[in-house]
Amino acid sequence: MSAHPELTLSGVVLDAPDPRSLATFYRRLLGWEVVQDEADWVKISPPGGGPGLSFQTEQNYRRPAWPTSPTAQGMMIHLDFQVADLPAACAHAEAAGATPADFQPQDHVRVYFDPVGHPFCLFTH
Repeated sequence: MSAHPELTLSGVVLDAPDPRSLATFYRRLLGWEVVQDEADWVKISPPGGGPGLSFQTEQNYRRPAWPTSPTAQGMMIHLDFQVADLPAACAHAEAAGATPADFQPQDHVRVYFDPVGHPFCLFTH
């Protein structure tokens, strides 16, 4: 077996027409702080460190479709957030500006859309 270089996940990057606006939503949702703020790039990270979320400007951003459709841009990634209290987490997400998806595939999972349409899930075990 050959050796490979050490790789550390720094974060996940989401495209957006306005990265600051989307970062503000996720700051409300997660309680994280801005650690990098540039013209077309904003990064937020959890208070104790670890991988963060970044948002970059995409002028040609198209809202993804979920569930998928053969004629629309499908989601390329989604975020999963484990929660202890699903109803409380759902209420918090909606207060932060998330929209629940019409289709909910499982009882212990709730699918939401952020303000520009990226899907994310809240789930319990």
